[in-house]
Amino acid sequence: MITLEHITFSIDTEQGKKVILDDIDLILDEHKFYVFTGPNGGGKSSLAKIIMGIYTPDSGRVLFDGQDITSLSITERAKLGIGFAFQHPPRFKGMTIGKMLKLAGWDPKKDATCTVLKIVGLCPEKYLKRDLDDSLSGGELKRIEIATLLAKRPIFSVFDEPEAGIDLWSFARLTETFKTYHQEEASGGMLIISHQERIMELADEIVVIVDGKISGKGSKKDMLKSILHNDAYCDFTCDKEVDYATTI
Repeated sequence: MITLEHITFSIDTEQGKKVILDDIDLILDEHKFYVFTGPNGGGKSSLAKIIMGIYTPDSGRVLFDGQDITSLSITERAKLGIGFAFQHPPRFKGMTIGKMLKLAGWDPKKDATCTVLKIVGLCPEKYLKRDLDDSLSGGELKRIEIATLLAKRPIFSVFDEPEAGIDLWSFARLTETFKTYHQEEASGGMLIISHQERIMELADEIVVIVDGKISGKGSKKDMLKSILHNDAYCDFTCDKEVDYATTI
């Protein structure tokens, strides 16, 4: 479904060019659930944003179902069926949740009970008329953004650290939401960037990204064993001060 060929990406710093991604080759198959994990600053979010078209690689190609989309905009990729949920969802003053869902593709005539809100654990009667403003908690915003993405029914969905900044109850609901959505017959491919073991346990495959390179890729069984129980895990946590075993 999504093929990344020789992707390199760098940014300008006061010290000069800093390489963020270094010659990445990766294939993400249709209907599979992937998790990107690895140390902070390793390049996970940058690679996801290159898939969405938020960042443009210095070199390499991005293919979607065989089509070269490297030069396509975010909007053009969204129209093809790629969806992206940000780590910090935006708020829109004057925009109701119902209106946002309609813009995403929800049709009240076909789905009067607003199934997508129910999937993420929100009561449609209480939320459809609420504004997307500061009255919503971080956990509520996360679930609303996920509902918006589900309403679009993308062919491939990307979620950037959906657990960041949310409470324990919301995190539990999120993991159930991802599990339920992935099990649906109509769901497409899914990628989640996460440090959370409970999210990694839901994946079909885990991809570990370290210092701009893919250091490992495989089934969750094999990769979790590698990440949590050997020297590589110690390197991640000790060098980068990141605890990948922590669950909220």
